[in-house]
Amino acid sequence: MTIATGAPPTRNTPAAVASGFLMGGVIGASPAALVVGAVIENAPLFVLGIVLPAVYGLLFLLAGAPRRAREAAVAPRTALALVESREAVGGEATSDVAVRFELTVAPDDVPVYRAAFTQHVNVVDLADYRPGGVVVAQYPPDRPWRVRIVKRPTPEWEERAAGARVDSAPGPALVSETPEGSAVGIVRLLALLLAAGGVVLLFRADLFDQNASAPPPSVAGPPVSSSSSTTVVSSASGTVTLGPNQSFLDQGELRGAVTSLLKGADTRAVLTVVVRERLLSIVYAPTGAQASTFDPDSLPYDRFPALVREARTSLGAGSPQTWQITVERLTGSLTVRVGVTGAEGGASLEADARGKVVRRTPAH
Repeated sequence: MTIATGAPPTRNTPAAVASGFLMGGVIGASPAALVVGAVIENAPLFVLGIVLPAVYGLLFLLAGAPRRAREAAVAPRTALALVESREAVGGEATSDVAVRFELTVAPDDVPVYRAAFTQHVNVVDLADYRPGGVVVAQYPPDRPWRVRIVKRPTPEWEERAAGARVDSAPGPALVSETPEGSAVGIVRLLALLLAAGGVVLLFRADLFDQNASAPPPSVAGPPVSSSSSTTVVSSASGTVTLGPNQSFLDQGELRGAVTSLLKGADTRAVLTVVVRERLLSIVYAPTGAQASTFDPDSLPYDRFPALVREARTSLGAGSPQTWQITVERLTGSLTVRVGVTGAEGGASLEADARGKVVRRTPAH
């Protein structure tokens, strides 16, 4: 087997373009359906905005099941590797740290090569992976870039690593099989805009009627504009849009915006909170509704910047990126979901009511 180092060709196949278009459509249509459905009080449209990402995720998993089964059937190969560099990139608040490694891998039967990857390592074991040290690594023979350090090698390989010397391999490191091409990113962005615009366009009459029939300013709470943000409050939802050079990850910005929206609502119970860089949307619980609600004051606001930072740096989504925080209680317990979308695809992590990460879904 020959391993070619360097940057692999970009992936602009019809299947990749179609997948990017579908992903962009879901990303654009889902929040648009949530917001428009809440504003015009259209329950089926609102439910569609919640169900659509779940259906897409299920189809994505089912479509990739045969490929994952084939990959799992391939036995990994074991080799010695030289640690060229390491850098912690996330997870400092937990016992496991996400570390970016660059290794020179030295298989017994093929030329040496470099590989870069991210792996979670317990802080106690970091001293075992110093630059210049020799470790035992494994990789699938058909995907040599998917290298993983073996934390507990067999006694035979542990003995080989203890007395081995591995020379550095020249050239750039393998990081993936086929990076996503620019065409896929452009198609995804186009689909996002078309889907979001299509939802608004289809229900434009209801939206305009909603605005035309709004009560006087003292009752309905019309848009209140300032030099830095715009707030819109209705009986079903509320939104806050920040101005340029602002972000809801700035200290105190998100909590203050949520408080301002709750002042204009008859209830403090909400169904959904969606946060993006400069857009906050809250859907209030209808009066008498038997739905799973929560009090926004109970959210772990102080943890949100760290959760977004971890999702952007440790899940392999690539850059440039967009991010979104979604808070809901549809499953019974409060869930904080942070999704990121970048050049390598979509990724997400989930946290509980205290902001502790309970699940990570890296980019594929």
